Amino acid sequence: MPEYKTREQKRKFYDSKAWKLLREDIKKRDNYECQECKRQGRVTIDTNEYSESAKRKKIMLVVDHIKELEDYPELALDPDNLETKCVKCHNKKHGRYIHYSKWRKKPKWDDEWW
Repeated sequence: MPEYKTREQKRKFYDSKAWKLLREDIKKRDNYECQECKRQGRVTIDTNEYSESAKRKKIMLVVDHIKELEDYPELALDPDNLETKCVKCHNKKHGRYIHYSKWRKKPKWDDEWW
């Protein structure tokens, strides 16, 4: 059973042909919609916007492992352990989401800034 503990091991997995093909199948199965948004009554779909700076299509949706790859390597390619999520929901799940209001600078005159 392969392990996916290091950054290199994960990168090798995510660059594999098997993952790339399955990822497309999962997005198609989920109708190119974020499943987390859907559970909350919202609709977030994939777009075909192009990023000039990155020279590629903007990434709006990702395929997420419900049970983490690192902890459950045997479920790495199990379709029942995968779901489509928008980048925002995916980042929230992994603690990488910061609300935009946290980026605002503290006004000079506001002593009670959170």
